[in-house]
Amino acid sequence: MKIYSKVIAMVKSVCALSRKVQQHDPDLARQMRRACMSVALNMLEGWHARAGNRVARFGIAMSEARETVGCLDVSAAVGYLTDAEIAEDLDRLDHIVAVLWKLSRTRT
Repeated sequence: MKIYSKVIAMVKSVCALSRKVQQHDPDLARQMRRACMSVALNMLEGWHARAGNRVARFGIAMSEARETVGCLDVSAAVGYLTDAEIAEDLDRLDHIVAVLWKLSRTRT
């Protein structure tokens, strides 16, 4: 469950960054918040689900993590955030996606 603390740290950070994005693009900021929070929520649902539902929840969490990466990349590409501001979260998300990929392929 070490990954969960990494997910929560990412949620805190991405939500803080979304406040900067909010000044320029409220829709993108809202999408950032929803995607990053969905990672944590779907991951927790996956841990407490069975078989196919478990795999599906981890898969959704992984998709939402990738969407969060996209939101951060787009925010930097258009100049709302800097590459330095998003670097740590991109590293966290890379690790999170890797763990979720494994979990989404494990049937128990």
